[in-house]
Amino acid sequence: MKQNKKSKVALVRCESYDTDQVESAVNEGLQLLGGIQEFIDSDDYVLLKPNLLSGHTPEEGVTTHPAVFRAVAKAALQASNNVKFGDSPPKGNPEKIATTAGLMQVADELGFEFVSFEDGEYVFYKDDQQTRKFKIANQVLKSDTLINVSKLKTHNLTRITGAVKNVFGCVSGLEKPEFHLKLPLTPDFSRMLVELCLLLKPDLHIMDGIMGMEGDGPNAGKMRPTNVLLFSRDPVALDTVFSSIINLKPSKVASNSIGKEMGLGNIDFDNIELVGDDLESFIVEDFDVYRGMGDELKPRNPILRMKFLKNWLSRKPVIDEQLCIKCGECIEQCPTDPKSLSREKNTDIPEYNYHTCIRCYCCQEICPEMAIKIDTPLLRKIVDYFYN
Repeated sequence: MKQNKKSKVALVRCESYDTDQVESAVNEGLQLLGGIQEFIDSDDYVLLKPNLLSGHTPEEGVTTHPAVFRAVAKAALQASNNVKFGDSPPKGNPEKIATTAGLMQVADELGFEFVSFEDGEYVFYKDDQQTRKFKIANQVLKSDTLINVSKLKTHNLTRITGAVKNVFGCVSGLEKPEFHLKLPLTPDFSRMLVELCLLLKPDLHIMDGIMGMEGDGPNAGKMRPTNVLLFSRDPVALDTVFSSIINLKPSKVASNSIGKEMGLGNIDFDNIELVGDDLESFIVEDFDVYRGMGDELKPRNPILRMKFLKNWLSRKPVIDEQLCIKCGECIEQCPTDPKSLSREKNTDIPEYNYHTCIRCYCCQEICPEMAIKIDTPLLRKIVDYFYN
């Protein structure tokens, strides 16, 4: 399937989370796409899908900032009086996470409600190659307009977590770790994300990039000002612009390349119309994101695919013993059977079995103390050097 029609991506500069500044920037971005009425009819059930990965405050940059969420919600409420929001974090009580992130307070202030993504129905995506089964939250299936409000962050599996990746939160309950287990390689996992986006067809994608996260995202990275809000109907085009802002070749993001191939969106700038502020003014050349050889680019040489070289070549999660509080959430979240993390006593720091670890980095995503970092072995660094 080919995507020929030009995709419009709006970039709006916003350098702080001041409520008035953010609201002005969000309204400008929406107007650049034709206004909120282009996406919402007055009788629509509008569902906002923010990034609520885990229980962190707005200042930690892990979740969609409440100022951005508030501005988007306010615009949606001007078009429809039936607006709700929800997400399905990998672990923890979603309502508590939404409260810690400051989004529940926004909903209370503006008079709309949080809805649970716990209950879902199985829906099938079919193409010429296969049939994929997703358990989609009922509220997502009931909605007339789905607005995806993502966060500009890196990700150790998919390089970035942007518009395409954020839709994964529409999968209900405990189904998400199963996908990591079944699809440990980046291209396979990314294809699943693209299929999910094609199935759900979110109406609008908005990215909070006022403060981004670099390094060990999506949970344990460092905050970095990127001063931008992004808007588009096309999640691949939006993620392509995001990749360019952090000086990462868009084709290195598997969901971008696969998304183009499957007709989800555009990756070529000849087919992307940029409106608003100049893309060049946002580029951060030294943004800390993994630029090395990914799963989709591994050499076909059978020597380099031998199992005994896995730990010499594969990036791996490592626990910082100074930060670890020994809560054991990483063990609980690990999708492998048997678990790739274990300990003899509750007072012990968990230890990895790297021979069974599939490098999904689910443990890092949910660590409440950001105590899990990603280590790149020396041999992999050498390979990455020559690859780049």
